[in-house]
Amino acid sequence: MASMRDIKRRKASIQSTSQITKAMKLVSTVKLQKAKGRAEETKPYFNKMYQTVSGMLARTGGGDSPYRAADSDGPKKKGVILITSNRGLAGGYNSNVVKLITQGDFDTENTVIFPVGRKGLEAVQRMGYTCTGDFSEVMNKPLFGDAVTIGKTVSGALESGEIDEVYLAYTVFKNTVTQIPTLIKMLPFSEEDIEEMKTEETAPEEKKGAVALMNYEPEEEETLGYIIPLYLNSLIFGALVEAAASENGARMQAMDSATSNAEEMIDTLGLQYNRARQAAITQELTEIVAGASAIS
Repeated sequence: MASMRDIKRRKASIQSTSQITKAMKLVSTVKLQKAKGRAEETKPYFNKMYQTVSGMLARTGGGDSPYRAADSDGPKKKGVILITSNRGLAGGYNSNVVKLITQGDFDTENTVIFPVGRKGLEAVQRMGYTCTGDFSEVMNKPLFGDAVTIGKTVSGALESGEIDEVYLAYTVFKNTVTQIPTLIKMLPFSEEDIEEMKTEETAPEEKKGAVALMNYEPEEEETLGYIIPLYLNSLIFGALVEAAASENGARMQAMDSATSNAEEMIDTLGLQYNRARQAAITQELTEIVAGASAIS
């Protein structure tokens, strides 16, 4: 059994840690409320943007552009926008997103990572992935301009042939308790994707409503060349906002669990301290009685 001094020191250390985790939980709660409201406000716009672009592609077939998948028998170079946090102490938030890459169909030779967040950057670098740029500062306060910067970098790599496909790995904020790691393919649009969009567009009118004709001014290719980068930027910004809310939700839950565990450990150490104290008192009384008996 540990001595009373050791138990007392450990108890004091855990109490100090508990105060820190409790404070971090309160800070994360305040940040979560702001991030949650922002995510809820922006989600309808980005959902509508996705529906609009999907409808356009369903009617036009995507055209001949770098945003439409080309036929190729060789391995495709994949680019992944990986959104994590700059700080830890958020439970499995960062590791769950990284696993989407490391345990998925993304080998180190044919994958380029565009990291947003230091934790994800450090994790994929240790595993040998090639990283382009470092957008970690974006997660401090995501802005649409930051999404535009990331989108331009990724679009440039796609148009230059450095990568053939663009994926987005982030965490969807469902509620305070639940955050869902998600991987979606953003570009290019394959024939299967376009056919699926056409199927959705030709659903019965009683479910979808009347489908309006679509005219382009200027030409179709020029219009798509403008709207698809905007679509890309919109999805990236939506993911940044969702990830910010998810990070604070995960950290709040992690700090709440840590505080609860610390309180349980403090109670356990309190019992151990009392038992050690009682044992010491009993031993002293036994020694006194034994000494008195020896004298008499």
